[in-house]
Amino acid sequence: MKRRLEDARILMYSHDTFGLGHLRRCRTIAHALVENYRGLKVLIISGATIAGAFDYRARVDFVKVPSVIKLRDGEYTSMASHVDLQETLKMRQSIIRHTAETFQPDIFIVDKEPMGLKGEVEETLHYLKARGTTLVLGMRDVMDAPHLLEAEWKKNSVLQKIDQFYDRVWVYGPPDFHDPLLGLDVPPGVRRKMEFVGFLQRSVSTQGAKSEHVPDEDYLLVTTGGGGDGADLVNDVVSAFEQDHTLQHKTLIVLGPYMPAKERIQLLKRASKIACLQVIEFDNKMEELIAGAKGVVAMGGYNTYCEILSFDKPALIIPRTWPREEQLIRAQRASELGLVDMLLPEESADPKQLAAALKRLPTRAPPSASSENMRLEGLVHISRIVGEWFDDREQYPPLSVVAE
Repeated sequence: MKRRLEDARILMYSHDTFGLGHLRRCRTIAHALVENYRGLKVLIISGATIAGAFDYRARVDFVKVPSVIKLRDGEYTSMASHVDLQETLKMRQSIIRHTAETFQPDIFIVDKEPMGLKGEVEETLHYLKARGTTLVLGMRDVMDAPHLLEAEWKKNSVLQKIDQFYDRVWVYGPPDFHDPLLGLDVPPGVRRKMEFVGFLQRSVSTQGAKSEHVPDEDYLLVTTGGGGDGADLVNDVVSAFEQDHTLQHKTLIVLGPYMPAKERIQLLKRASKIACLQVIEFDNKMEELIAGAKGVVAMGGYNTYCEILSFDKPALIIPRTWPREEQLIRAQRASELGLVDMLLPEESADPKQLAAALKRLPTRAPPSASSENMRLEGLVHISRIVGEWFDDREQYPPLSVVAE
């Protein structure tokens, strides 16, 4: 029987500057929480341009802040080219603070960026901490290569601020897969707050319409996530089919909504000449496409990796290696454990090598053949933790709230 929480509120922050990973992760957690607790409301603050393209369960909603996009070189710019970046950041910061003041959350969960994009959440963290809100930082299993993460965080004293503001740090992976803060000089206080909750299991939604893109025959799925930097992967796959005519397996390619128009048009034109290739731009029900596939070719971002494990699919990972090494580190570790096959981008660029890997993929053993326990209990653990916190609140309400 589901437990009822009267007027319990959770606010989530997802900065969303490049892909869809942060929003999809927040949405997955939000849906699991409202599924377990009747009466709980979750509000997601998102910068994703297509936040409204996804379905949200009852009692889950989102607030859209002006979009900022991250360029391939790691720099940022406003999505609206006529608006100055600093003006956009000021608007975002104001909306985030106002949303927190109006919504009055019991728990605030920040995804990946401890102080938000360019520090935009720090003021809100000050405010919520003073009123007794439980503050949680959620981290992927892999953040980045230690030297890159340290350089990014050191100049803004981020680790010290995590220690100052946050009550808990959730790592969305198991401790024996990867430590996201490996190689950094982590304050003891931060280490004490860290909890490895496990990977976030995915499932096919039983609500709403089914995806219209699932092929009627066996198929391989090629997905680039958001697609902003996915053109090289799709180009390599199309080249392999162009040069090896014995590759005949039905293959569904999802370009991603953020793939630049010029690259998208070129790839659609080339793929249209190959009968066994089907290309779509976007599907908001990726779980269905992965669940139905005989094998998955991907760059190996966090959400896709969780879906590969959740649906136990043979996978070939071709990770991005620049400007972040997150996908590379995850793919190397998963390959080392025998969970996936991996090609580096320079190997994938060889049509013969990629064609051979694609031919092997449908008969590759699934991840479960290499590991009986893939530690997909993240949502279960998060729901339990949240329930315990609300139990404590009922017994011992925060002093700042009692005094109001």
